Amino acid sequence: MSIFRRGTGGPGRVTAQDAAVRTGHVGGGADAVLLDVRETYEWQAGHAPRAVHLPLSALAAGAGLPAQAQARPLVVICRSGNRSRRAAELLVARGAQAVDVIGGMSDWARAGLPVVDARGGSGTIA
Repeated sequence: MSIFRRGTGGPGRVTAQDAAVRTGHVGGGADAVLLDVRETYEWQAGHAPRAVHLPLSALAAGAGLPAQAQARPLVVICRSGNRSRRAAELLVARGAQAVDVIGGMSDWARAGLPVVDARGGSGTIA
């Protein structure tokens, strides 16, 4: 069974470790995109490698998905899981396949998963 729901139900939720598997950060070969919806200063301080950035504020204002995220399953992440939940709900309402990450980047980092800054160095969660 897929973690990506279709239909009228809300988006599913996954752990940071599940998100890493679904996006190929662990195990490789996955086709989902990790969509980071934090603000730019948070993204620059630290994000998952290969994640795609689109702040929730822009998404809520009607911005479209970046090209790398279009027509692909989405795993949505923020700092703690609150904004990503809202973003996943918006995306599902627009017809996208989306789940959000419980605990967000905070849990991602606690799980020992990689975090890089805007220059590709070791990042922190802002």
